[in-house]
Amino acid sequence: MFVKTHAGAVVGIDAVTVAVEVDIAGGGLGLYLVGLPDNAVRESEQRIRSAFENSGERMSGRKIVVNLAPADLRKEGAGFDLPIAVGILAAMGRIDAAAIEGTMFAGELSLDGSLRPVRGVLPLALRARADGLRRLVLPVQNAAEAAVVDGIEVVGAESLRQVVACLNGDEPIAPTTAPAAAAADASEGRYAEDFADVRGQARAKRALEIAAAGGHNVLLIGAPGSGKTMLASRIPTILPPLAREEALETTKIHSVAGKAGAERGLLSRRPFRAPHHLASQVAIIGGGQSPRPGEVSLAHNGVLFLDELPEFGRSVLEVLRQPLENKRIVVSRARYSVEYPANFTLVAAMNPCPCGYYNHPDKECSCSPGTVRRYMGRVSGPLMDRIDLHIEVTPVAPSELADAAPGEPSAAIRERVVRAREVQRERFRDVAGVHTNAMMNSSMLRTWCRLDAASSELLGRAMERLSLSARAYDRILKVARTIADLAGRAEIAAPDIAEAINYRSLDRETWGR
Repeated sequence: MFVKTHAGAVVGIDAVTVAVEVDIAGGGLGLYLVGLPDNAVRESEQRIRSAFENSGERMSGRKIVVNLAPADLRKEGAGFDLPIAVGILAAMGRIDAAAIEGTMFAGELSLDGSLRPVRGVLPLALRARADGLRRLVLPVQNAAEAAVVDGIEVVGAESLRQVVACLNGDEPIAPTTAPAAAAADASEGRYAEDFADVRGQARAKRALEIAAAGGHNVLLIGAPGSGKTMLASRIPTILPPLAREEALETTKIHSVAGKAGAERGLLSRRPFRAPHHLASQVAIIGGGQSPRPGEVSLAHNGVLFLDELPEFGRSVLEVLRQPLENKRIVVSRARYSVEYPANFTLVAAMNPCPCGYYNHPDKECSCSPGTVRRYMGRVSGPLMDRIDLHIEVTPVAPSELADAAPGEPSAAIRERVVRAREVQRERFRDVAGVHTNAMMNSSMLRTWCRLDAASSELLGRAMERLSLSARAYDRILKVARTIADLAGRAEIAAPDIAEAINYRSLDRETWGR
């Protein structure tokens, strides 16, 4: 008997429907898997045989051919176990073939017949809905994640035996509903950190507020113990919640990478990724033998924090230049080429020299001028040019540390950030793919960043004295636009330009002197 059911293969952060065709006929014995399966798919035969035995089923003694179409698409992972097993049982007559019509299956089988969770179920659910399928059957641990997709019935099962009973109508399984949005938002909105804990550092906190409001890249430079990491770790507390479209795309990336939680549904907290400086280039940009999203994509719609920036490998840092400009990363290898979104805000922290005390107000630096230049040179000029705000973080005075009065809380800062983001959302409502000031291109700058005579003259003098590049010019305009949005001004004023220029500390030849 011949039957056909549906599975899915993840390509990038999207899914492709795979037709699982099963034919049982004479002329031999055994199970034959065709359609470009990888090793994990080939090994499914042994898992399926054991799962059948431990679920009260028995494999047919006749020749079984399973084709995974399209045949030119490589099939990877153990998520094909369940659709292959269901197809074989339907071909054997143990499941009504009509019951599997319009249904996509995904799941890994244990030897005892229980189902293990798989990655990438959110793209599978979206693909099943797009193809007009009515139902998705998968492990119960993945059900909440897939249930956020409207228009498709999501059935979470614990074992192969339960799937068979459900399809035959013996023990129906209630469809899974998406987690309550209010409960999810409440759990995602709580943070252990708060800007109220930070003493002093008014200038740095102001710069981070601007960065959060406009999606601008930031570099924090200062001596050890001055509070760089403390400040950076609190950036998520002032970021606005994810819009539904952003949450859907972010959750897809984390689902493909196997990072999404079992019961969280859509993510509502913006990602904050902080890889160690020993992370490899593949870990940062993505790829590998079986392509997975890297840190730049896992930080999509959120923050990528690189602590001890000069300690990262040169090749790792240079590979960030393209996604910082294009907001996406294309990973091309001999076997595949995949594209991942990478619209992240870069927040970096570094010491000014190897000993850490160059330009310190109290402690003497032990590094020679050449050593300082070489250390700063580990971060290339083109990468530094793509960072909008350079913030010097100076040590906090003991009197400020002893001050018991808390600083401004994150909730108050977040309110201003959200208001500024709403202004930008209205500004770019007709521009696809642009949500913040940092994402504006040159033509948008001419429309939304017009300068009066005083502002234009001020910026022109700064360009000459600091020898700024054209890219730095554009970034100053973008930061000034965000400063004006925070102040509620429709037009950019000279004080906005002056403040934006002051955040380009490392462009000055006299820095550190």
